[in-house]
Amino acid sequence: MTDHAHPSPPSGSPIDPELLELAQQVFDLARAGDAAMLAAVIEKGVPPNLRNDKGDSLVMLASYHGHAEAVRTLLERGADPNLRNDNGQTPIAGAAFKGFDAVIETLLAHGADVEGASPDGRTALMIAAMFNRTAIMDLLIAHGANPQARDAGGVTAADAAGRMGAGAAQAKLKELGGGA
Repeated sequence: MTDHAHPSPPSGSPIDPELLELAQQVFDLARAGDAAMLAAVIEKGVPPNLRNDKGDSLVMLASYHGHAEAVRTLLERGADPNLRNDNGQTPIAGAAFKGFDAVIETLLAHGADVEGASPDGRTALMIAAMFNRTAIMDLLIAHGANPQARDAGGVTAADAAGRMGAGAAQAKLKELGGGA
């Protein structure tokens, strides 16, 4: 995940370097979790779904860096909780990967898709299972995540947990009937 700003200029004109610097500062606010400043810049006209050159939105950056209050601030100001980056990754999947349950709770409370599958079909639950994040698994399942879902290769969350040696996650999923 990179955080370089390269918004598309209208009608092919070059982007003002000062505008690029401003965009970079806004991305820095999201990574740092500065909820108050994010609120202020959005109220001044910065789009809540501003994305960097890799398609990472402000919500994605705040989620990936574990800033639940910044995520909440952005979502309350119109940011999309399901906006995918250029790799097809969702904020909920990023938070599951990093282990940020408070961020996941915030995303779900604001309409995030609990599955949050990437283009290869890997869901947030599969990601949580791979890294033995059983509390996040519980949270996702409580919000409707499907333990029997399979990615494009036919792998379930329990299969993914087993491949990664995540024994507690694999056992939990087997109890739920989500794996062999």
